Amino acid sequence: MSHPMPPHASKRRKWPWVLLVLALLIVGGCAALFLIVSKEYDKTVTVRYEVTGDAKDASVSYSTWDNGAIKATKAGPLPSLPWRKVITTKGFAKGGVLAASTGAGGGTVTCKVTVDDGKPVVDSARGAYATATCQGF
Repeated sequence: MSHPMPPHASKRRKWPWVLLVLALLIVGGCAALFLIVSKEYDKTVTVRYEVTGDAKDASVSYSTWDNGAIKATKAGPLPSLPWRKVITTKGFAKGGVLAASTGAGGGTVTCKVTVDDGKPVVDSARGAYATATCQGF
């Protein structure tokens, strides 16, 4: 004599398969995100710094993000303007900050930062000890 099977015994549980599919989707998404980030990290960009104006004793400070570190440099007082600097950099955070200041003699300064072929970021200042600041990414 055989025993009849209960009706629920022949059904398979679906939730382990649903969890497996969700886990695979999460792992796949993380792997794709990692590839995108690593590709962006290795991309090299060109950062162009420029200061113009009529200040006779302007000073310039700029910092650049490169390979996860910030490199800061100061130049000045400059005998005359324009002043330009071009740097190539890579890493996840790219770009830089430029500050141009007039000295006691006053005048005007205009700073400009351009990253690759992007839109330049521009700022101007006028007067004694005035500062223009530009930040480009």
